[in-house]
Amino acid sequence: MNGIGSIKTVEGLERAGLLGQRGRDALADVAARYAIALTPTVAGLIDRADDADPIARQFVPDAAELIVAPEERADPIGDEAHSPVQGIVHRYRDRVLLKAVHICPVYCRFCFRREMVGPQGLGTLDANAMSAAFAYIRDHKEIWEVILTGGDPLVLSPRRLEGILRELASIDHVKIVRFHTRVPVVDPSKVDAALIAALRVSGKTVYVALHANHPRELSDEARAACARLIDAGMVMVSQSVLLKGVNDDPAILAELMKAFVETRVKPYYLHHPDLAPGTSHFRLAIEEGQKIVAALRGRISGLCQPTYILDIPGGHGKAVIGEQSIRETGEGCYSVSDYRGVEHLYPPAA
Repeated sequence: MNGIGSIKTVEGLERAGLLGQRGRDALADVAARYAIALTPTVAGLIDRADDADPIARQFVPDAAELIVAPEERADPIGDEAHSPVQGIVHRYRDRVLLKAVHICPVYCRFCFRREMVGPQGLGTLDANAMSAAFAYIRDHKEIWEVILTGGDPLVLSPRRLEGILRELASIDHVKIVRFHTRVPVVDPSKVDAALIAALRVSGKTVYVALHANHPRELSDEARAACARLIDAGMVMVSQSVLLKGVNDDPAILAELMKAFVETRVKPYYLHHPDLAPGTSHFRLAIEEGQKIVAALRGRISGLCQPTYILDIPGGHGKAVIGEQSIRETGEGCYSVSDYRGVEHLYPPAA
């Protein structure tokens, strides 16, 4: 895809041969409501001969996005209910989200913040809003971790990132700074010496949570970008979403998790899709997801096992929803299921 810039319109998708069976006119209304962006790297990963390509499904718009189910909501995990000042979400006592920017290098078609991100979204915090956000963090001594998300914080320039980290470095009670990003996968060349230098901060531990959903996203270039971050002292964990038509297969999911571990990225969260508007075509039943996650037991190393979670709609936090492998049978005994599904008795306490 050399020489081709980011694709941000239906016309651009058509010129790049990425519409497949999707009609151009049918996508005009989708593009009017939700932002489109594919980097050259992402466009290069798509198999144009496959109308069910899992990379295309994540980033190329679909007319199904205009079908809004009754249970879907604009703010599915309740960010706004926990936003004491602009740009801050304080849902858990010891950590906050800092949403400095609402722009992304790519726009996932299943995004739970799709009503807030993009050129039509909430934009980038101005100097006054950033000052108010830092003042809030400074005033709340219980905040141990600041998670930069949005939008993708790594779209910011190294200068802007340095400024943010300089402020956080001056707040003694903040010990952990975490970045949630797709950049190493979708624009690996951006992970250069200037960006890495900007992410280093004295006296804090920096984590980078990498979002990828299919093993093909972890290209050689993406793995090299992750290596540059890790070799510079960042700790990397993963985030993925369990998506119908993308990774709803134990073999694909196992390959993804193994690819993370090979890249020195610790599998962390596997999200059940949120109730964002126009995303029902990505959602599986929770029971289906539990069966897929249960099938990973015994198939891959414990290093590769993610935690399957659901963000409870309305802002009530995360719940672990992986299939239970133990049940009480009475009189203090339990039945424990192994990775083959065979049950074994576990005795009561003495």
